[in-house]
Amino acid sequence: MRPVRLSVATAVAGAAVLTAVTGCTEKSDTSSSDNLVEVTATDSKCEVSRTEFPAGHVKISVENKGSKVTEVYLLFPDDRIVTERENIGPGTKQTVTAEVKAGDYRIACKPGMTGDGIRQDVKATGGTVAKRDPRLDKAVAAYRSYAQAQADATLPKVKVFTDAVKAGDLEAAKKAYAPSRIGWERTEPVAESFGNIDPKVDVRADGLEPGQEFTGWHRLEKSLWQDKKITAEDKTLADQLVTDLTDWQTRVGKADITPTSMANGAKELLDEVATGKVTGEEERYSHTDLVDFKANVEGAQESYTLLKPVAGENDAALTKELDKQFAALNTLLDKYRADKTSYEFTSYDKVGDADRKELSDAVNALAEPLSKLAAAVVK
Repeated sequence: MRPVRLSVATAVAGAAVLTAVTGCTEKSDTSSSDNLVEVTATDSKCEVSRTEFPAGHVKISVENKGSKVTEVYLLFPDDRIVTERENIGPGTKQTVTAEVKAGDYRIACKPGMTGDGIRQDVKATGGTVAKRDPRLDKAVAAYRSYAQAQADATLPKVKVFTDAVKAGDLEAAKKAYAPSRIGWERTEPVAESFGNIDPKVDVRADGLEPGQEFTGWHRLEKSLWQDKKITAEDKTLADQLVTDLTDWQTRVGKADITPTSMANGAKELLDEVATGKVTGEEERYSHTDLVDFKANVEGAQESYTLLKPVAGENDAALTKELDKQFAALNTLLDKYRADKTSYEFTSYDKVGDADRKELSDAVNALAEPLSKLAAAVVK
């Protein structure tokens, strides 16, 4: 589950076709240029060096002079996320790069990574986004086809799961739960492009916003493993899960997917695995976390593989390192399943702290070079 950021309204609006292309994150670059916006973040302020910049590539250089870890977002006026940079520690600098069309935007700093943030209105004027390498258009088309195939394959598996729930068959529902999630988890690198589907189907109890109903897989997971019973409400929730995922299936063809959103989404997803999912918080009742991990890695690797021809020309050393780290992480995950074709993984409550740290370290080792992939495809 990708964390809900800023507001659920952000995700709802995200179903619309975006008018900007998300960019990449990289180390701070303090060079002066027309497209550079310097942001000074403190615990109480979000100061920008300029409020207008040319459309096209914009580089947001952030310096955190506060005492708290902060996040910085480039937003549309309705709170849709154009691009973001999380976990900017006190006294550190980071740079976020994006491609934007002319229009109004907001820069938001979130000291302490909570609340709606401190916001500044900014504007992109004139200019055009550079023409894209046609091979990248083919990569986007191929990833969309991949996502559609995952969605199409997910619905029958979800029906097996929800039919068991509606039949009151606790054990059959448990058995069908993890397989029903694989296709969704593989597409999580671009989950934000599906709008409000993520918070409907994949939210956890501690991720709910005020007034948000707890629905989806994890609500049913709680009933099956913690409550150990299936209620009439669960049967209604099972039908709702099918309805929401059918909606997702129809959205894939219209979702705004770009080369940089593929690259950045893969990196952000692995960051979530390394810092959140590895704790066991996602599948806290079923302990099927390693199924999610593997599907997440597969989705991220598909994104990388499709972008690799262009990235490899621009940065051969980077793709060599990514090949190495993907292989290492997949080898490590293989330790926890019977064979390489099976999705029967060790229950995560049987994985000790040292092994969890090993998994986290391996994901981090991959996420670091993966953070450079977006920059490599837009050079």
